[in-house]
Formats: sequence, C-alpha cells, structure tokens
Amino acid sequence: MNPSDIAPPPPDRVEKSGRRFQLSLFWRTFLMLVLLIFFSNLAWLQLFRTQEYEPRILRNAHQIATVVNLTRTALVHSDAIARVSLLKSLADEEDVNIQTREPDDQVVVFGDSAMEKRLVQEMIKRLGPDTVIASQVNGEAGLWVGFKIERDSYWLHMDAERLRPLGGSGWLIWLGITLALSLAGAAMVTGLINRPLKRLSLAASQVREGQFGQATLDENAATPEIREVNIGFNRMAERLAKVEAERALMLAGISHDLRTPLARLRLETEMSVADADTRALMAGDIAQLDTIIDKFLDYARPEPSALRPVWLSDLVSRCMAPWRHDPQVEIRVDLAEDLCVEAEPVELSRVLSNLLENAQRHGQSPGDGIARIEIVARAEPGWTVLQVRDHGPGVPDEALHQLTQPFFRGDAARTSATGCGLGLAIVARSVQRMGGMLALANHRTGGLVAVMKLRPSPES
Repeated sequence: MNPSDIAPPPPDRVEKSGRRFQLSLFWRTFLMLVLLIFFSNLAWLQLFRTQEYEPRILRNAHQIATVVNLTRTALVHSDAIARVSLLKSLADEEDVNIQTREPDDQVVVFGDSAMEKRLVQEMIKRLGPDTVIASQVNGEAGLWVGFKIERDSYWLHMDAERLRPLGGSGWLIWLGITLALSLAGAAMVTGLINRPLKRLSLAASQVREGQFGQATLDENAATPEIREVNIGFNRMAERLAKVEAERALMLAGISHDLRTPLARLRLETEMSVADADTRALMAGDIAQLDTIIDKFLDYARPEPSALRPVWLSDLVSRCMAPWRHDPQVEIRVDLAEDLCVEAEPVELSRVLSNLLENAQRHGQSPGDGIARIEIVARAEPGWTVLQVRDHGPGVPDEALHQLTQPFFRGDAARTSATGCGLGLAIVARSVQRMGGMLALANHRTGGLVAVMKLRPSPES
C-alpha cells in the first residue's frame, strides 16, 4: 500500500495541525538578553566615544600643537650651539626629531578618517594656516608636522601613536572577551530560568500520557515560587493517580457485579425459553452486554506491563484466527517475517483485534457484502509501520478526527447498534501507552486505513 494513496486530511485539520516555526522559550529569552547586551554595549561605546575617546584625542592634538609651538619658539630664540643641543635633547628624551623641509619631499597627507580630518583642523587652527600635517614623508611613516621659522621650513617628526590613546587592537580584544562572557552569562541565566519550566513541561506531558507516578518535581527547590509550583503539581498528580485508580477499581467492581446476574440470566434463558429463535436472540443480547462490559474494562484498564519484543507475523496470525474460515471475510497480509516491535503482547493483540473487528463490521464491499481487509507492515527509519485497511465506504472527512473519541459513533454506514463507541478509542489509547502513534485516513480508492507506528525492537 503506497502512502500516497491515503487521502489527505481536510483543510481545516491541516490548518490546526500545521505549526509555524517557533522558537523555544530558552532561545526567545536568550535572544532578548543578547539584544539587550548588544544595544547596551552599543550605547556604552557611543557614550565612550563622545565623552571620553574623542575629547582625549583632541587633548592629545592640543598637546602636540603645544609641543610644536614650544619647539618653534625654542629654535627661534636659541643660538646655533644651543640649537644643536636642543634638537639632540628633543630626539633623545621626547622622541621628537626636527628635520629640514625640502620642496621636493614626497608627502602623504594625514587624515583618512573623519576623526583624523578633525584633528588636522584643530592642529592647523592652533599652529597657523601654513602648517602641513602628514602621515608619511619620503617613505617614512609617523606624525609629521611642517612649520616655518621666518624663511626656513622644518618637519617635526614624532610617533603617530600619540594621537591614538587606545592604540592597537587591545581594546577590541577586551571588548570581544567582555561580549563573550556576557553571552555566556546570558545563556546561563536563561538556562536557570527555563530549566524549571522545562521540567514542569515534561512532567505535564507525562501526566497527559497517564504516567502519574513518574511526574514528580523537586519539592526542595531553592526558589520559593518554583517550590510552590512543584508542590502543587505533585499534589495534583497524586490526586489524579488516585482518581484513576478508583475509576479502574469501580469499573472492575461493576463488571464483576454485572457478570454474575448475566451468567444466571443466560442459563435461565436457555432453560426456560422453549422457542429456539427467541432463545438465540436473548442469548445474543446477553453476549452483547458482556462484550460491552469488556470494552469498558479495556478502555479503563491501568497502564500496561513493561514492553518487550513482539514478532508481528505471529501476532497477526493469531489475531486473524477467528475470521480464517469466515466466507464473508477476506484478509490479505503483506509483512516480512523478521519484523519485531517493542510492545505489550496482550495490548497489541487487543489493538489489532479491534481494528480487524472494526474493518469486518464496517468494511463490507457494497457489491457482494464481503469484508476485504489488508494488513501491511513495513520498516521505516526509527519506526515500524502497521496498516489495516478495509474496502468499505470510508468515513466523512469531518468525522475522521472524532473516531478515536470515546462513545463517538459515525454515520449509519459505519455504525450498528451492536457497538458501544469504544473500539477505536481503545486502539488509540493502547497505541499511545505503548509509545506509538495512530492515524486514521480515507484511502483514495475507498475504505478506511488505520496506520500505527511502533518502535522497532533491536531483535528485528
């Protein structure tokens, strides 16, 4: 059976089942913290730039202009011998070199960025319009300041780092380290916030699946709010487990109390009613009541025992036995001998028997009234898929999602008075308890298809 032959669900169900891509609470919180850190750092950098970095650069530019003015004044008012000594002291102690400026000097003007151009303007404003600021002269890099003393022109050469109070890439490294530590802290804080919620979500899903004993949260949490939520949730799970146990016990008691008078009634009917047809009808009604009681018990049954490997070929063969010699039922099986799933044998037998009974009851072909049933199993990555299909009239699309609800009855084509509306509800509940999934759909060529997905066993 090709999966493409299964009719898609109606549009309204597609809209309900389709989910948009959504981020988890952890990632939403983490991204919000990241954005907060990013914009905080951006605001801090802007504040640092306007209130500290640029004023410091401008102060350095003023200091360099002061050095140039002092040097020029000293050169003007010193004789030749003192001038040589002054130039040597400036070079040794202040790392300031004075060279003669020639007309053919190859000059690279200082000021590539907007900040550097602003510095040049500030220095020219303090040193005069004839001042030349260069970043390279005759191939030698540095900070070059050209000035004049009467008719002579000079270059004052110093280290360009004097205009860069945060020289090099050190501040970028520290900024990167700070950002990385901030992101790590944001991830840790987000994890601490979301971890209790994740545990609560897991416990809620376990309660939803009926695993009340496993849904236990830490009642000694350090945070008072989380501790109160955990205590309240645990008490709720305990109450639900108690209600579930009482419900199962009540239904078991009702079953026991009803079966005894039913058995006596059947015996009395067979002995007291003379007419064979009437006796057969009354016995059939009593058998139907007994079957309905079994359905109630199956639906209210507690959790199954531990799962173990179940060979599908053997189980399918046993479940087919009641209809093997029925001329009104034809069952075709297509499954490999080595398919083995993790399940509870009695539970899975009940599931398959219910599906076969449902297909036999509602899947007769309109022409000859024979119920033709197909059982197909195949292995998929991570799953073993078991399909049971009939060739009956199918189910209206709007009723498909209600078939697994307790006591729901479809239209007259798939409903008879002998049912109690629990067959497919028992199937869905049992498959879910075994960790599998169940889907019901109409086949494109007619009939209902029940698709079960079960976990494969390592033995297969």
